[in-house]
Amino acid sequence: MEYTVDEISPVERKVNVTIPVEEVNAAISATIAIYKTTADFKGFRKGKVPTKMVEARFKHQIYEEATTDLINYQINEILGELKLVPLSRLDVDAEVLVRDEEFVYSVGFEVAPEIKLPAYDNLEVEQEKPAIDPAEVDSVVDRIRTNLAEEVKVEEDRTAAAGDIVIITFNAWDDGKAIDEIKASNFRMVLGEGQSLADFEGIITKLKAGEKGEGEVSFPEDFINKDFAGKTVTMRVVLHEIKKQILPEIDNDFALKAGGFRDVEQLREAIENSYMESRKNLVKAAAQKNMMDSLLEKMDFPLPPAMVEEHINRMVQEFAQRVEQQGRRLESLGKTPEEIREDHRAPAETTVRTQLLLLAIAASEGLEVSRDEVEQHIQQEAIRSQQDPEAVKRFYEDNNLMFALKDRMLCDKAVELVYARAKITEVEPQFSGLTKGKAPAKKTEDKSDDGLVMTKGGTPFKTEAAAKTRLNALETEGEIVEVEGGFAIKPTV
Repeated sequence: MEYTVDEISPVERKVNVTIPVEEVNAAISATIAIYKTTADFKGFRKGKVPTKMVEARFKHQIYEEATTDLINYQINEILGELKLVPLSRLDVDAEVLVRDEEFVYSVGFEVAPEIKLPAYDNLEVEQEKPAIDPAEVDSVVDRIRTNLAEEVKVEEDRTAAAGDIVIITFNAWDDGKAIDEIKASNFRMVLGEGQSLADFEGIITKLKAGEKGEGEVSFPEDFINKDFAGKTVTMRVVLHEIKKQILPEIDNDFALKAGGFRDVEQLREAIENSYMESRKNLVKAAAQKNMMDSLLEKMDFPLPPAMVEEHINRMVQEFAQRVEQQGRRLESLGKTPEEIREDHRAPAETTVRTQLLLLAIAASEGLEVSRDEVEQHIQQEAIRSQQDPEAVKRFYEDNNLMFALKDRMLCDKAVELVYARAKITEVEPQFSGLTKGKAPAKKTEDKSDDGLVMTKGGTPFKTEAAAKTRLNALETEGEIVEVEGGFAIKPTV
């Protein structure tokens, strides 16, 4: 085997490989030998089938597998010799092996740029004190009450109202024809919680149990189903039953049903302990991000293009899922796919820049990820996703993602090392009222009239670091802006 390396750019490499005829033939013969051990031919015992017969029957599979195995083996050997670690998927340009012919192929990939590391020991970092937000604990108790609520049939003679649970059968009609895509039988929904269009709920709230009704329903222009976006249909509804929720009293019986707790005090204590652990992880992650941001502000280095594009793809996909969960389509945002991608380019570049810096620190510190650590990570991922560990491992291998997995694990080690050496200063928590899992009210007390997010008391954050910490904890994207008296968060999405 002979190879040359082309340096396409500071972050791109291309390896050109030439395999002599004897190695090509040896690779094919080795794969045929494996097939011979299991091949089932009438009149022959396994392992005794002539080589030419095995090759003739399984030629396509044999040559494909021989090619893949040879390339995988050689690329690992070449990368080891060059001491290069690909940051992106391997872009293999190769045909299939041909007996008695020389084999030429190339592999392109991205590598980390040369990075001159700044001093990263004894960094000064502000970190919020992990504290319990009583409002969040109350919110958890309320959710448990809702989950344990008893549903009872409304006996009084009245129409359905907001807060009621209704059981309905409905079907949309257009020009006298039923629309099969918009119908359901014995459908359960809660009125007044924004689960459906206002026009639709308006029909239901005019009905009593057992009654039928119909009315026009107009779908918004950004409705997720393009076929009905902006369209008006006739909705026919049968209201079978009206129910209401009876919330349990917050007493010791409630605590017992909620999880076998002795009393309400023990229940709240368990919620607070869980919340505190979550807060500890949250404020630590926010502090680590601020810590890395402070290092990156002093640095400039080229970024691998494909690596950035991969992160943009993932971010756009996650953004699209959030939009669709709101019953909307990306097209309704008034932006082209290219504009949406550009909106996510800056955060993607920040993510890649952070990862490259952490990988450089890991290399400088001699950090490594062992095979056992990778296997353990895969086992844990399989448990979380309820998949077979071997299936998870095959996914990483078949998609050339094993290098990326090891890189993520190395980054985790590097950020923990820098954090452990940092000088951490605890600051008072800034509860925003926009905590994860809690829908914002129509007007939150930490949001100014011009849409800027401030402290719970409506005053600016005293330091830029405190504002960054709060931004990292929010389920939104934004930027830090300077205002009179300090700093605030300006949401951008």
